[in-house]
Amino acid sequence: QVHVVEFGGGSVQAGGSLRLSCAMVGYTYSRYCMAWFRQVPGLERQELATIDQDERTTYADSVKGRFIVSKDIVKFTLHLEMSGLKPEDTGMYICAADETCAGCSGPACFAYWGQGTQVTVSS
Repeated sequence: QVHVVEFGGGSVQAGGSLRLSCAMVGYTYSRYCMAWFRQVPGLERQELATIDQDERTTYADSVKGRFIVSKDIVKFTLHLEMSGLKPEDTGMYICAADETCAGCSGPACFAYWGQGTQVTVSS
């Protein structure tokens, strides 16, 4: 059984930085896709940054140039370096994973989900 666990998060002032990490446990294949989503009450879950099974990265326009996603392939771990944080970045950050995600975007592309970690950015 695959489990996904997020680490990091917290509260920061606007302009600050945070690092999130996500570990996938119990996955047995060598290739995989992982992504960070943000959930805000009343809004759809938004895909922010993705590394697919071929190590290609994609970012939502709202975080390009501010967030950097990286994957430790051997350790089945995903990181998200967030800088220049804005109050609108506030939300629950949720890690997702699946065997493949090329050509697919959005929550339906991922089978494995973490519980999320809260990020709060104050002005």
